[in-house]
Amino acid sequence: MAVQRASMLDLLSTVDTPQAIAEVAPLLRSRALEEPLPPRRVLDIFELWSAALGAGEMRDIPGVTFLRLWLRRSSLEPLLLGELGPEFLDAHWQQRGQAKLRCFPRGVVGHWPAANIEIQPVLSLTCALLGGNSSIVRVPSAAVAATRMIIEKLQEVDPGGEILQRVALAFFDHDSIEMHEAMARVVDGGMIWGGEEAVTTVRRLPFPASARLVVFGPRLSVAAMDSASWSDAKERRAWCQRIARDVWQFDQQACSSPQALFLERHAEHDPAEFVTDLKHAFEEENRAHPRRQIEPALTSAICRARASWLVGDETNRAWFPQSPDWTILLGQGSEIPKPTQGRTLTVLLTNDLAEVIAKFDGTVQTLGVAFKDRSREESIAQIAGFHGVDRVVRIGQMHTFGSPWDGSDLVRPMVRIVRYLPSQSGE
Repeated sequence: MAVQRASMLDLLSTVDTPQAIAEVAPLLRSRALEEPLPPRRVLDIFELWSAALGAGEMRDIPGVTFLRLWLRRSSLEPLLLGELGPEFLDAHWQQRGQAKLRCFPRGVVGHWPAANIEIQPVLSLTCALLGGNSSIVRVPSAAVAATRMIIEKLQEVDPGGEILQRVALAFFDHDSIEMHEAMARVVDGGMIWGGEEAVTTVRRLPFPASARLVVFGPRLSVAAMDSASWSDAKERRAWCQRIARDVWQFDQQACSSPQALFLERHAEHDPAEFVTDLKHAFEEENRAHPRRQIEPALTSAICRARASWLVGDETNRAWFPQSPDWTILLGQGSEIPKPTQGRTLTVLLTNDLAEVIAKFDGTVQTLGVAFKDRSREESIAQIAGFHGVDRVVRIGQMHTFGSPWDGSDLVRPMVRIVRYLPSQSGE
């Protein structure tokens, strides 16, 4: 049976009037609140969606491999169990003493994804769908083409519209405050991603007083290796390959991308030994995933970063090809340098990793680590936690999207947990 869709519920529509948003919201809300969709069924469809994204034409979309892994049941079911418990999968009540608890959707969730990650509109959307909600997604212009292709694959595996009838994908100019305000007024929750200016602008919108907002704001990420890890020739190559993968994923534009790597000094080993292997790993990654295009402004920024690094301190060293494909800058220090992005990694020697991490001020989201001594690594993780880091993970897994993210659950904030005390409970 063909799916009947309102005009704004087409796969992705350009929306130019606030009325269009106001009209579609009640329809989306009724579907979320009157047509329950058990999370287990959502997982079934997502598993099919993941497989469909393996088609050849999808491979050029940055991050699509990552998205396929995220959509798998093996990734999402543990997340749901951890956040909400086993009863949630089948939409059952959970006994809690004499009372019962059950999760219900909030209704319509609005999504304001960042513009620099093509798959982020879909990633944000899935978090709300897992909670049984409907969604309105404001798709940034840079992500329109990728989002359309990804959603077309969902259409293939969801011919009955169980999920698609709960989704409105809208494109409108990012400067149109009138459209943003119209969207904010009709939602019951919001997921906001992006830089400081974008987040501040969205948070000022006229959301209903009861709307639940979750903000994933501007952050950056770094990595750290103890001297025993990077000086071990047998393990060093594998660590370098993992670092290269973290740098290449999302072209260093994601908040989880490593911008700097702090290396603990070793009395008997020159860090150039490590950088030699890192250079080979960067070259291999570049051959496997070559840059297809680059903005002139980024090329200029990379060239300036190389030059200023070498001129700024005579002890600094650098490794890079003639092209702007990748850059390794080696020096020393304990301060996080201003990110250049574009596959530019600053490697900094330091005497004390704990001292470096104790200087973090809340701007660091993810700390990638490689330590031989587990107890020392746990100590570093604790210091990081006290200084604003939300994720401490092994190098090579810095982009693994999971709960919590930025210190917040991904599905739980967009559900309502209802407490029911039966009249015959005796409490």
